[in-house]
Amino acid sequence: MAQELIQTQEQQLTQQLTQQQRLTAQQVMVVRMLEMPLAQLEQNVQAEMDENPALEGETPEAAEADYGASEGDGETTDSDTADDSNDFEAEEERKEREDELDSVLDSIDRDDRLDSYNYERANNSDPDADQEERIYGNTESFYDSLREQMREQTLTQRQELIMEYLIGSLDNDGLLRKDLAALSDEIAIKEYIDVSEEEIERCLTILQSFDPAGIGAQSLQQCLLIQIFRRQPSHLTSLMHRVINECYTEFAKKHWAKITERLGMSQYTAQEVFSEIRKLNPRPGAALGETMGRNTQQVTPDFTIDTDDGGNVSFTLNRGKMPQLYVSPDFENMIDAYRKNPASMTRSDKEALLYAQQKVNRARSYIEAIQQRQATMAATMRSIIALQKPFLLSGDEADLKPMILKDVAQRASLDISTVSRVCSSKYAETPWGIIPLKSLFSDAYDTGNGEAVSTRTIKQALRELIESEASGKPLSDIKLAEEMKKRGYPIARRTVAKYREQLGIPPSNLRGG
Repeated sequence: MAQELIQTQEQQLTQQLTQQQRLTAQQVMVVRMLEMPLAQLEQNVQAEMDENPALEGETPEAAEADYGASEGDGETTDSDTADDSNDFEAEEERKEREDELDSVLDSIDRDDRLDSYNYERANNSDPDADQEERIYGNTESFYDSLREQMREQTLTQRQELIMEYLIGSLDNDGLLRKDLAALSDEIAIKEYIDVSEEEIERCLTILQSFDPAGIGAQSLQQCLLIQIFRRQPSHLTSLMHRVINECYTEFAKKHWAKITERLGMSQYTAQEVFSEIRKLNPRPGAALGETMGRNTQQVTPDFTIDTDDGGNVSFTLNRGKMPQLYVSPDFENMIDAYRKNPASMTRSDKEALLYAQQKVNRARSYIEAIQQRQATMAATMRSIIALQKPFLLSGDEADLKPMILKDVAQRASLDISTVSRVCSSKYAETPWGIIPLKSLFSDAYDTGNGEAVSTRTIKQALRELIESEASGKPLSDIKLAEEMKKRGYPIARRTVAKYREQLGIPPSNLRGG
């Protein structure tokens, strides 16, 4: 008996209730501001004031104190003083950045051949203009800034050597215009070590994670993509990525209409995307001027930490040149006037009212985002001070307590990702110098007697132990472990070897010949 197989297709409509977490536009704005260090925030505020006529601001001298905290008495303060190291006009900086990308695009009609272009810029620049941009005093070169970031990484001695060479190979734009094979040959000839392209690529990836975003890129295209990747994921950043990644040829020739048609964007969306792309920095290295005497990238502390003889630790949140923002009274009066006589409003009056209301709403949202940023940063710093008070009082790394993002987040009642954004690329000025906030974080090591010690404290003790070795008699890892145990750090030989390698210290048979 033949059997027939009957296949049927059915469509069913079902209802399902799910929860999805989505950030509002206001939350996205706050998140982006949390990631900005003070110097970048100043530029962002100035750009927002230029774009939104309903947003106005007083000079920093007129701004009143709103934030900050004292660990000793809980008093709130805020700093009105601008950092002297950030000595440039925000307006001029904004205009220069606006035209920077166009300048670079105009110069790459030879398919990104910028080496000769950069050489001419460096050698034919106006000496008077150079004199105007030169900053005097205790300055730090861009090269030193990158080296400082390098020291914050956990690298082997070999990786540090490769990283040093990569930093020294950056051009004036902060880009690395050499292929990996050529770099491998150069390092072999000049540094007498044989490194593979894979090793160089791993170090280059670390370098490209440094600030400013885009540093170490091997092309303008990669430079812009790195900066886009650092932004908060959104539909806008996704379109920016597609423009640079899929339509780079048209982008380099500034064929905006072709890009708009190819990606199927509306004119409004395209205008917004291109506007954001123009804010990217095509020359993250600007003038790398180790010999030019310029300080193009300087650290501007977001916090100033002070101590007193009573054992109190206080801090202020630096405002820099950021004005005290408020909504324009003219716009508010305009809205009130229109609303008093709604019946007599013409179509143009309604359009004007809608425009004014949009700008005012945007200004209020922006001001609220700034306030939320300041409050979040203050709450984070209060928690850090509470956890690291001994270190901040003494400046001795031996007093540095184990602390991870989770510890700060729980104490401040914040999300871990929020604390991470607050501490990223932020610096604090302390009585012991300017330090990156992330240098205050370290994992804990259980000593076995119920106490947890910072791994940085253990590494510091290990370094001091090795430096105190008798000349010509280096200690083996086993002996180092025994000596560390006597000092109250019972760590295994494997742990000694791991920390020693992270500190870039060779084994005993290669030390002190």
